[in-house]
Amino acid sequence: MTYSRILGTGSYLPERVVTNADLEKIVDTTADWILERTGIEKRHLAADGETCCDLAEAAARRALDAAGIRAADLDLIIVATTTPDQAFPSTACLLQQRLDVHGCPAFDVQAVCAGFVYAMSVADKFIRTGSAKRALVVGAETFSRLLDWNDRATCVLFGDGAGAVVLEASDEPGIISAHIHADGAYKDLLQVPAGIGNAQTGSPYVEMKGNEVFRFAVTTLGRIVEETLEANGMSKSDVDWLIPHQANIRIIQATARKLGLPMERVVVTVGEHGNTSSASIPLAFDQAVRDGRIQRGERLLMEAFGGGFTWGSVLVRY
Repeated sequence: MTYSRILGTGSYLPERVVTNADLEKIVDTTADWILERTGIEKRHLAADGETCCDLAEAAARRALDAAGIRAADLDLIIVATTTPDQAFPSTACLLQQRLDVHGCPAFDVQAVCAGFVYAMSVADKFIRTGSAKRALVVGAETFSRLLDWNDRATCVLFGDGAGAVVLEASDEPGIISAHIHADGAYKDLLQVPAGIGNAQTGSPYVEMKGNEVFRFAVTTLGRIVEETLEANGMSKSDVDWLIPHQANIRIIQATARKLGLPMERVVVTVGEHGNTSSASIPLAFDQAVRDGRIQRGERLLMEAFGGGFTWGSVLVRY
């Protein structure tokens, strides 16, 4: 049987850092309130002229270096993003051109904060069915460009960045299982109403009903943990690391409690990065790999929840 094994990871954060103290000067909030309610202390924002593809390319090249392979060895490129540089071509095609790769499929996945989990699930299916042997999966966002900087309920939460992994076909897991879901009935709770061109009939900025999103996220992420463990005949103690979407420290803590994991076994970067949407899981993953916390052979549970609503998990033996 063929599985998808992670060969290497990479990430990139823009140089510009905006702290909570900086936000105090432009919106009616306080640094302490932001930290207490979200766990966020600072976030990185893309510079003027710095594109989503720029971020994706930097993370991708670091992942390729870590994997020890050339871009020409790839036969699949997937970019999870909510903030593509153009309506089309896809950011994945733009990245493909940057990497000087030709002919293989390249496409974007749009599932907002669950985008990376969705993209990993899709790449895993390509590899398991023999349609690809080496895949690059990237989560990249310039989410700050969707923010109304007068809306204190949303502008304090998000940041920009990119993370990437390289997958390879292997006889050994790898990605053990992936589980993805959506329910568009909740679309009004977290959205950017505007469309493209003449279809723009609403605000071009993020709108969120925070309390309702929080409650649904905590409940749904608890269920996806149970679904993942049950599908694999595993107990909570079999999970070595939780790598959650970095939206809010309280949501992360609630999911850790559901797993019975101490926070020392949870990768938390929300304080330094804010919510980077589809980039948050691969950013956190790469950081924990590079600082030596995550070791080969350990079992990792990645889980995320995003607008749509979308949600899902990936269980990995690293």
